[in-house]
Amino acid sequence: MEDLRIPSLSRGAKIRIFVNGREAAAYEGETVLAALIASGVRTLRRSRVHGEGRGFLCGMGVCYECLVSINGRANQRACMTEVEDRMEIGVDGPEEM
Repeated sequence: MEDLRIPSLSRGAKIRIFVNGREAAAYEGETVLAALIASGVRTLRRSRVHGEGRGFLCGMGVCYECLVSINGRANQRACMTEVEDRMEIGVDGPEEM
């Protein structure tokens, strides 16, 4: 996974998260959504109606497009949840994630 973060910004301590079982870097203070975007994840879930990929939209907890599984709990808003070390995140995106 490519890290899309801006290198010159100050961040919290580096921690590890796991996205569909694969390790990814995150930093304390980031939201799950920010860490997923920085890791190159674009598809978070599949539409219930047509199965097309859904991603993030508002990034502030209004639209519910960023629902993921966090530590086994389904339907958690990635934009409203801060990362924690060794957090397990499940996305229903493409196989390459």
